[in-house]
Amino acid sequence: MNSKTPSASLTILTDLVLPGETNYLDNLFGGELLARMDRACSIAARRHSRRIVVTASVNHVAFNKSVPVGSVVTVEAKVSRAFKSSMEIFADVWIEDRQSGEKTKVNEGIYTFVAVDETGKPVEIEQITPETDLEKERFEGALRRKQLSLILAGKLNPADATELKALFI
Repeated sequence: MNSKTPSASLTILTDLVLPGETNYLDNLFGGELLARMDRACSIAARRHSRRIVVTASVNHVAFNKSVPVGSVVTVEAKVSRAFKSSMEIFADVWIEDRQSGEKTKVNEGIYTFVAVDETGKPVEIEQITPETDLEKERFEGALRRKQLSLILAGKLNPADATELKALFI
């Protein structure tokens, strides 16, 4: 099976934060942001696998800064690593300053998607070949994050988590 680059899955969703999508402090609801991130990650996963994809987990989300009403918010998502049928997708969330147009990163998240056939059975997918330093960093970290997730789910013996153990030796 061939390999693809993360940039082949790049998905950029840009939208405006409207008053009906905000809380009492006039900031975007966290759940609304999660839904936008999930959509962007879903498209990135589908672009990589060219298959039906389903969200397997939201591994990490950091709400570092609030997103005020009226903000132009952009979610950038791309596959950071592909495994047998699953993919880790990294999403970065940016807002634009209304006057200068300068972008500020406000949130990020890591999602896992699984490629499936029409019956919902997982299917094998192409691997990823990272190109940039950031892509390489996220690619390397993905295996450690997967091992940690499997340990926490009781599906991997900690002694078998070679990538995680290497951090502590």
